[in-house]
Amino acid sequence: MHEINQLRTVNWQLRGAATIILSVSLLAPALAQQGPGSIRLSPEDEGRGLGGPQHNFDFLAPGASGDNYQTAGFFGQKLRPYLAGNADALAHLDEYRRQKTFFLIDRLVAVGSFGLYGQQILAHGDRVYFNSTQQVAIGVFATSLLATVFINRNTNSHLQRAVKTFNHDVAHNGTWQRLQPAAIGFAAAPTGQPLLSLRWALR
Repeated sequence: MHEINQLRTVNWQLRGAATIILSVSLLAPALAQQGPGSIRLSPEDEGRGLGGPQHNFDFLAPGASGDNYQTAGFFGQKLRPYLAGNADALAHLDEYRRQKTFFLIDRLVAVGSFGLYGQQILAHGDRVYFNSTQQVAIGVFATSLLATVFINRNTNSHLQRAVKTFNHDVAHNGTWQRLQPAAIGFAAAPTGQPLLSLRWALR
């Protein structure tokens, strides 16, 4: 019976330690948005949905507060230094840069085809609005407009994922480093019962 009580004591202590670890894991996403080392997007940019506006994102750098937002740049390049060392966040930022590159190329194609159509109107003296070259230009322009829809659909989400990934890792690593025990072992109580020993170091 004495051994059974000892095992019960150890089991309850193990359950308590597991509860602490689980609580930290569940709180990490919420802490990520408020932690001093996190990156915060402006409320407007945080709420961008699929196919939303394509203007530059604004963000608060780690440690910044108030309205001291700075632009992330057209390709998110001004955000990159803050994500250095976080491979997953940088991968999402690379996807954002790729989509913005596609968007830029698509815009150049659209403008070029529109310009070609206009140039052909008076290219041969009389006004012409639907010769073979203009038909090709119209087709290219329409294709470009359709491509824009697909290109812009997920562009914003890539940068948002980059920031969320970075914040999640900051919260997870920072919180766990502060709360994780410095040492784990077993100790004997005055009654002789084994106790789970958790020791924390002040940081």
